[in-house]
Amino acid sequence: MNQFINVEIIKGASMTLEQTLAELRRGTEEILLEDELVAKLKSGKKLRIKAGFDPTAPDLHLGHTVLINKMRQFQEMGHTVIFLIGDFTGLIGDPTGKSVTRPPLTEEEIEANALTYKEQVFKILDPEKTEVRFNSEWFADKGADFMIKLAGQLSVARMLERDDFKKRFKANQSISIHEFLYPLVQGYDSVALEADFELGGTDQRFNLLMGRELQKGEGQEPQVVMMTPLLEGLDGVKKMSKSLGNYVGINEAPGTMFQKIVSIPDSLIWRWYELLSFKTLEEIEQLKQQVESGGNPRDVKIELAREIVARFHGDEAAATAHKGAGNIIQEGEVPEGTPEVVVSLEGAEQLPIGAIINKANLATNSAQAKDMLKNGRVKVEWDVVEPSLMLGPGRYLIQAGKKKIAWVVLD
Repeated sequence: MNQFINVEIIKGASMTLEQTLAELRRGTEEILLEDELVAKLKSGKKLRIKAGFDPTAPDLHLGHTVLINKMRQFQEMGHTVIFLIGDFTGLIGDPTGKSVTRPPLTEEEIEANALTYKEQVFKILDPEKTEVRFNSEWFADKGADFMIKLAGQLSVARMLERDDFKKRFKANQSISIHEFLYPLVQGYDSVALEADFELGGTDQRFNLLMGRELQKGEGQEPQVVMMTPLLEGLDGVKKMSKSLGNYVGINEAPGTMFQKIVSIPDSLIWRWYELLSFKTLEEIEQLKQQVESGGNPRDVKIELAREIVARFHGDEAAATAHKGAGNIIQEGEVPEGTPEVVVSLEGAEQLPIGAIINKANLATNSAQAKDMLKNGRVKVEWDVVEPSLMLGPGRYLIQAGKKKIAWVVLD
């Protein structure tokens, strides 16, 4: 069932230019260039808003939705939103933020992941107002001569200005030639789509600006670049990431999603409201005043949790997500009040799972921990784990037996 929910957002047509700019600046790290943004808005033209996603994993988390929320905002203002699935760029492998060459995906992996992406993003975007494109549409038939010509658009020296390439080069780490193609291919997507705007994270700056350069070379009006920040995860420090265990998956069970959001540090409340909520700036300001006047911060976290759970699971699930799972813990439903336990790594990079559940008091002693692991009674993020599992820094939901569960922070 399509979970798209038509929340109340002020339509662009009824907003002044300054109000429109205020809404667009919200949840935006940087706009390049804002004077061009103003000119495009004043033109009255229905703008083409592009955002690309490589289908590198089957599931999205709330960090991904920061950019998708911005797409929805443009959509509600009447502009054309293009959800670009990088099935061709996925074959290259995005080197952004990587210290080693990223292995390219197979065509089968890309196809499967792309299907789940479409299912998930339409819980935020209106499918009837969204143009879904695949960049294999224009690259599949391009020959070697085109790629050679495209590669000639940029020098190696200029490519090494890119931060992650520069770091790897200085550290004498390998950079494969095909990785240099990625920014050029992403930039050419903007040419093919004749994009007026491109949205991306702050880590995509080089790639986003490449689109402007290639558009100029093709005689097109260059796109405005709008960069969204990277959302801090549940630990309140590092960016949200599945590998760090500090994420909220948009396909997670309502109870798990609710409990995770309510557990965020108070320092993250307004950051998450700004980037994740569909409430207006005025409504968020009222909530701030409520807390500043002595209100309980947990109350506004609960309100945010219900809004987000409703977005992905519906109103009924949001109304009951707070309920605990009783004495026997049901998979996917984190009991209300689940404790958080900090376990020190004591200088080590990782600890064995047996030692972790023992130190977290999820087992009475090391012998019981060993027995539970042997019998498959220990789960991390609902998955039964092997006794040999090692975990590094991060925040993990760990269940030992049928009744013991805790958020375990390895630090």
